[in-house]
Amino acid sequence: MQLLYLGILLALSSFCSSLDNGLVRTPPMGWMTWERYRCNIDCKTDPQNCIGEKLIKDIADKMSDSGWRELGYVYISIDDCWSLKNRDSKGRLQPDPERFPSGIKALADYIHARGLKLGIYADLGTYTCGGYPGTTLDTIQIDAETFASWEVDMLKFDGCYSNSSEKALGYPKMSQALNATGRPILYSCSWPAYEGGLPPKVNYTLLGSICNMWRNYDDIQDSWDSVLSIMEWFAANQDILQSAAGPGRWNDPDMLITGDFGLSYEQSKSQLAIWAILAAPLIMSNDLRTISEEAKELLQNRLLIYIDQDSLGKQGKRVAKVNPLEVWMRELVDEQYAVAVLNKGTDGFPKRFFMSLADLNITKCALGYKVYDVFEQEFLGNVKPETQIQMNINPTGVFMLFVRPASNRFHPL
Repeated sequence: MQLLYLGILLALSSFCSSLDNGLVRTPPMGWMTWERYRCNIDCKTDPQNCIGEKLIKDIADKMSDSGWRELGYVYISIDDCWSLKNRDSKGRLQPDPERFPSGIKALADYIHARGLKLGIYADLGTYTCGGYPGTTLDTIQIDAETFASWEVDMLKFDGCYSNSSEKALGYPKMSQALNATGRPILYSCSWPAYEGGLPPKVNYTLLGSICNMWRNYDDIQDSWDSVLSIMEWFAANQDILQSAAGPGRWNDPDMLITGDFGLSYEQSKSQLAIWAILAAPLIMSNDLRTISEEAKELLQNRLLIYIDQDSLGKQGKRVAKVNPLEVWMRELVDEQYAVAVLNKGTDGFPKRFFMSLADLNITKCALGYKVYDVFEQEFLGNVKPETQIQMNINPTGVFMLFVRPASNRFHPL
């Protein structure tokens, strides 16, 4: 075992050159197939919703003509189940020709012509999680070269069907292989989620040098319970996770499910608010062809996006907990702040809550602060640090504030 561990360390030393792609200095934004569409490959009876060329083109059209692209939602990522069950005669992965008749390169061209970027999925292991050909240590280079030849812009690299030793070699090796192609490809790693998400099994310093973003915890499901469990895990481990994140390297609590079936309007606001506090990637998994205006307005909230995309890149934290209420806060550039008061209660009536900026140690500006309601997109007024701010927070809902010094001339609305 000691010899094996030494071998891994020696191998890593040759791979761990920095991921030098200059990408995602703010959290990436876009759309992904998995949570909404899973491994639906039945294009004969369900052509609108199967993993195929039509779905991806439809979403690209919506993202380019319905205001998503201009707000920063630019990545369209195909998850698992896109390939044939075998590699071609040269050992390359190949798309299913019935579902992707034009091929991935032509699909990338279609997406690029609309000012968007294409993401694709691979898995470090003998098979993908859905049972398609995986990427082994021996095929990492050819797969990286294949993706680059298709002009892919993002790779999600999953970890089913590989052991810890193979992951310790494979994730850095893929980073190096992507760099070697010369094409800037956003590298999303699932490695920490397979190792419990925490040190000592997870080395976040290493991850930050080889990956642009990484999944830490369980897959999100279309339910409030799933969203709550992710929030709680991030809060419980926030001191470790906060220092790991920053420009070009992001913790990923998983996809946004606003516009699907499992969340109420209030719960959708709560997910969006906490993801923005966490400086999380905003990757939707929904149907943009049929999304409600209500869900669209939430996802296209300019002030919320401004908070998420803040250039300081500092992940926020849960700073207070008075059951069923929690206060989350994120420091932003130029002494600005985002504050979210989350009501985890389900007891049928809004909770009244009073809080001052001084309670949060926001006191430096002698002129006071301008305070905004993020979801109502309203200016609430000029506030002194000691002034009590009243909030009424619906069950499973959130009240989110954007705070900036009164001396700051920036107007967010």
